[in-house]
Amino acid sequence: MSGDLPFGFSPEPGDPNNPGGGFDMSQFGAMLQQLGAMLQSGQNQVSGPVDWELAKNLARQTVSQKGDPSVNENDVRRIAEAFDLAQLWLDPATVFPSGGGVPAAWSRSEWIEYTWPAWQQIIEPIADGVQQTLTSMPDLGQVNLADLGIPGLPENLPEGMPDISSIAGPLMNMAKRMGAAMFGAQVGNGVGTLADEVLGASDVTIPLTSDGRPALVSENVKAFGADLDVELADLYLYLALREAAHQRLYAHVPWLRTAVETAVRVYASGISVDTSKIQDALQGIDPNNPEAMQEVMASGVFEPAETEEQKQALSRLETLLALIEGWVQDVVTAAIDGRMPAAERLGETMRRRRASGGPAEKTFATLIGLELRPRALREASALWAQLRSERAMEGRDAVWRHPDLIPTADDLADPSSWLEATGELEE
Repeated sequence: MSGDLPFGFSPEPGDPNNPGGGFDMSQFGAMLQQLGAMLQSGQNQVSGPVDWELAKNLARQTVSQKGDPSVNENDVRRIAEAFDLAQLWLDPATVFPSGGGVPAAWSRSEWIEYTWPAWQQIIEPIADGVQQTLTSMPDLGQVNLADLGIPGLPENLPEGMPDISSIAGPLMNMAKRMGAAMFGAQVGNGVGTLADEVLGASDVTIPLTSDGRPALVSENVKAFGADLDVELADLYLYLALREAAHQRLYAHVPWLRTAVETAVRVYASGISVDTSKIQDALQGIDPNNPEAMQEVMASGVFEPAETEEQKQALSRLETLLALIEGWVQDVVTAAIDGRMPAAERLGETMRRRRASGGPAEKTFATLIGLELRPRALREASALWAQLRSERAMEGRDAVWRHPDLIPTADDLADPSSWLEATGELEE
């Protein structure tokens, strides 16, 4: 088999149409023309780095296969009552008033539908960064034929033969379509899996709704509470408090949503894929062998290499998420203030859940390279609690007035020094 040529060519020694001396140039020319035509077909079917239609269909299919019961009237009523009480309890616990959004009880598929625009905004720049690095690989038009490693192939094609550069553009288009489909499939699976586990609209801390609407996924809440020795009414109320606190913060801190989105974009802008690894992995792969192609895809060669700039961007994002989550925990703790015996146990359960992450979060981390969960959560919670103790809730919430006032990762490690350095904040 060592003497066999790729692409099914069978050179015949002495063939007058074989000027390459062992390689049928007419066959090669026809192959180039056919390949170019194939790649040109359907090149505009998907615009952008993600096939969003494929992703959404797959996400819906994922939740459908696992089961997605409709929200019944009792659940709607219980969740509405929980949010009404939660807003009353939160009023004296923070200076930020209610966000004004109408609370909702969602099914898993409704969670996908209402949060879909946010996922597009989060993932698009990351996928685009990956695509840009992949399509920046050397132009096929600059490749010498001798570098292809095909025995008997001359350095240049004879006059009249189609140039290899003629398929460079279509090949890049095919690569983009393949990348968009791959990302679409992964996004669909990741979001669909998340939909089976999330408890509400703010479960991953980042803003997933634009209308300030607090929401709970009723079926997931009941599944979450199945192993907890807690009354369902208390669980609904506790989670409603968290949801409503998140929405208040994002509604009344104008720069916060933009800061989170910017942090993701900065991370995405530093994405770099080792194209030499890809080229090495693809060398000698039979494009007609789907199993071999899948092995390459799963080998990790397409995973972005983490740069120092990305590490810094990721650290800033994780710190911001920890500060948001820590503030929510402190506000909820103050709002409950001994009213709910199960609150301490529920709070610890939520901290462990957010710190460790579930299968869905890990799936998504693999997809976009970001773990959408806060690190240093305990440190952030302790800082906000200390701030409330020393400066009251007005001083605590005043920190959100401007991004320059927000503690850094170093500040979380040494909150006392930060508190001393910042001094009293004017209301």
